[in-house]
Amino acid sequence: MEENKTHITGGELIKLGYPEGKAIGVAMEVINSKEIDNAKESLQEVLSKPEDFVDHEVFAPIAKELIAPVETVLPLRETPDLYKVYGAEGIEQGALDQIETAMRLPIAKSGALMPDAHQGYGLPIGGVLATENAVIPYGVGVDIGCRMCMTIYDIPESILDDRKEDLKKMLVRNTKFGKATFKKPKDHEVLEDRLFNEIQIVGDLKDRAAAQIGTSGGGNHFVEFGITEIEDENNEFGLAKGHYLALLSHSGSRGFGATIAKHYTKLAMENCKLPHEARHLAWLDLDTELGQEYWLAMNLAGEYASACHHQIHERMAVGLRANPVTMIENHHNFAWKEKDGNGDEIIVHRKGATPAGKGVLGIIPGSMTAPGFIVRGKGDESSINSASHGAGRAMSRTQAKNTLDKEVVVSHIHNAGVEVIGSGLDEAPMAYKDIKQVMESQKDLVDVVGSFQPKIVRMCGDEKFHEVD
Repeated sequence: MEENKTHITGGELIKLGYPEGKAIGVAMEVINSKEIDNAKESLQEVLSKPEDFVDHEVFAPIAKELIAPVETVLPLRETPDLYKVYGAEGIEQGALDQIETAMRLPIAKSGALMPDAHQGYGLPIGGVLATENAVIPYGVGVDIGCRMCMTIYDIPESILDDRKEDLKKMLVRNTKFGKATFKKPKDHEVLEDRLFNEIQIVGDLKDRAAAQIGTSGGGNHFVEFGITEIEDENNEFGLAKGHYLALLSHSGSRGFGATIAKHYTKLAMENCKLPHEARHLAWLDLDTELGQEYWLAMNLAGEYASACHHQIHERMAVGLRANPVTMIENHHNFAWKEKDGNGDEIIVHRKGATPAGKGVLGIIPGSMTAPGFIVRGKGDESSINSASHGAGRAMSRTQAKNTLDKEVVVSHIHNAGVEVIGSGLDEAPMAYKDIKQVMESQKDLVDVVGSFQPKIVRMCGDEKFHEVD
């Protein structure tokens, strides 16, 4: 009859000299006291040279555990550093919790939360985080270098009524969203960058980048005609106060940037172990080869996103048979090397937030029916020279789809005098915060130079409010 079996427990192993960090869940199965004595004696050999016992019938599990590295989890600060929140009354608790976790990182220097903020992954959307010599891929975000780009034309606003159907068809012919691409994509010098030959992940994505260039993503990305009103007569564009035709686009670095983001986020999380609630904030040290590699790839993705916008605006200029009088462009989902108030270099992550340094121009859109604003940064240090990137979501996409009535939304858009080509309930105007309240919450951060009222909006959308032939 088989004898009753017993075990040498993890606690007993520790007493015999087994490393404490390795003993959890480890136990040796033995049969009798003599075997225990033998095991204890043999264990001294296993502890001194575990590699000789990886195939041993009894000691293999313990030997393998001894050889395996102990996973070190980096601790967070017990209390977060101070950070500034703008428009706190309109920000959900999840976003507040996320910025607080970010401010407990040992690399965190300063932080801020913009009034359009809502919960995301890692940093909240609308989160700004300055770090010391480290970059957080998920602090930048998946859509690297996503941006706004506006061209203004010295064309009377009456064209939006006189040639409405032409303008709608022009948008459909010259823009592609989501998975759609042009049959003959235009070339661009960004595709000749040396990094396509020097960084493997970048090189592997070249064909995809070439196929998608000049196109826009899905979701909240758009290309739209509207009316820009220049309100500041001392503007940087040399334009008189008044109304002008304008084209505004919003999109990022497409699959190229998204794949780079996911690749380096995975590597960061493997190399920088953090507590569960902070795991998406894993960083890459800029003194390492991996950190420098990501930094170069991130910047290239930003240049690629800009090239996509420029091609969109070039195609539309050809359709309009006119040259724009000016272009304004600003981006978010990026990291910048800047100086803090003491003159020290910091890495500023703006995830769904845009630069608003003194004199820096930007565009802050509302929704498809609400106005956006051309702004000039005031250089507020407590915001880390930042401002919002839009109105920000008041509803999640799922909530909007499940609660909003399509007929009510269509009626609202029609009453606002806006034509929409391709969109879904998840992008309905009421899914967004009140842009005027958002602007009021950041009046210390930017001055308004002008406004933009959408009139013909082209989006991707999973449901169609309207589609032209």
